[in-house]
Amino acid sequence: MTARTLVEKIWDEHVVADLSGGLDLLHVDRHLVHDLSGPPSLGMLAARGLAVRNPELTFAMPDHTVSTAVGRTDADTNAGRLLVPALRERTHAEGIRLFDLDDVEQGIVHVVGPELGLTLPGVTVLCGDSHTCTHGGLGALGWGIGSSDLTHVLATQTIVQRRPKQMRVTCSGSLAAGVEPKDLVLQLIGEHGADGASGFAVEYAGSAIASMPVEGRMTLCNLTMEFGAKIGIVAPDEATFDYVAGRRYAPTGAHWDQALAAWRELSSDEDAAFDREIEIDASAVSPQITWGTSPAHTMALDGKIPDPGQARDPAARLARSKALEYMGLSAGEQLLGLPVQHVFIGSCANSRLSDLQRAAQVVRGRHVAQGVRAWVVPGSQSVRREAEALGLDRIFTAAGFEWREPGCSMCLAVNDEVVPAGERCVSTSNRNFVGRQGPGARTHLCGVATAAAAAIEGRIADPRPLARVA
Repeated sequence: MTARTLVEKIWDEHVVADLSGGLDLLHVDRHLVHDLSGPPSLGMLAARGLAVRNPELTFAMPDHTVSTAVGRTDADTNAGRLLVPALRERTHAEGIRLFDLDDVEQGIVHVVGPELGLTLPGVTVLCGDSHTCTHGGLGALGWGIGSSDLTHVLATQTIVQRRPKQMRVTCSGSLAAGVEPKDLVLQLIGEHGADGASGFAVEYAGSAIASMPVEGRMTLCNLTMEFGAKIGIVAPDEATFDYVAGRRYAPTGAHWDQALAAWRELSSDEDAAFDREIEIDASAVSPQITWGTSPAHTMALDGKIPDPGQARDPAARLARSKALEYMGLSAGEQLLGLPVQHVFIGSCANSRLSDLQRAAQVVRGRHVAQGVRAWVVPGSQSVRREAEALGLDRIFTAAGFEWREPGCSMCLAVNDEVVPAGERCVSTSNRNFVGRQGPGARTHLCGVATAAAAAIEGRIADPRPLARVA
């Protein structure tokens, strides 16, 4: 039998029909729906007189348009007052499980799916959201879809998809103390470009990945979209199985034993062929931060902003020049010491319990600098409860952070939680596009500890000295 990659193995197991020309009809195991993309697609389905094919395989929750203020309601945001009631109405009509605003398991869809065991090794996970690649951290095959595909999945529980090319990113060594998975993937994107994996499915492998906690793997896979690929994945291992075991929707009893046996076969064959291979020495990675308006505009925290003239082609040179103009920066500048007005710790990239614990290590016993608005937005109600049980909320609030309700929040400007024009936000989210956090907002992406340090110092700062003495 021909040697296959991990992605090819999962893909092959889900083919319903070969449509020729490189296209396959695939079965969808899990379909996740949120308030931004869900109501229009559900409405389109109803307008055509169609029903949801498998409502028991679809799970919905409001996260994008909702307020994260304590005591929030549907009506607290302009988009939420329209879309959240619509999501509630349509999911009720179709018999879809909704984790509503008042549900004890509500949260960001890409946080809730894994923590409930909806996301499992070897399953296909689709959502009308580009960061569905996050679920690859558990060995699932996940990717984001557009509105027409979303409606197709609702109606048929299948999707037409072209087989991607295969890429493997091998990360040798191990991350140094104070360096996060976010730093690793930002450096990867910075070196190879925001389109470096366009057309590929990316498998992350190597000793640095094997030693990486599962939540860190999800962060890594989350930013695969920013690397240009729809799919990012890590082969499941004992750490994955330990993470999944006992979660609400995970298999139990004899079904668990059967699943575990199948999951242990989910790895690329030793002689599997990849269309492209990239190797990274993880031990050489240092904390990263973005300077421009693309995740590819990344530099070492203690580095200097590159000269746009060094870019390979005219389009890249122009894009970098415009990015510097938008960000109010110049080539050759250092970011260390640059004053900031906002810090956002949250999003589907970095809002899990381990992220909040890392931030609290820097924050403990200190206080947010004067003039800085600092928010911590847990990724789910479960994360919020676990963090409060550990006293993390008290650490953050004592330091002057706002401790908020779960949601996408300042990751994107559709929920009235924005950064004012011309002001800077150090953010643990995944995109720093022009206007992403509000018209004229200037966003610097980084890891959790770096964001926490910026809140305390009031400027971009190296978190490692703070973490050592915290």
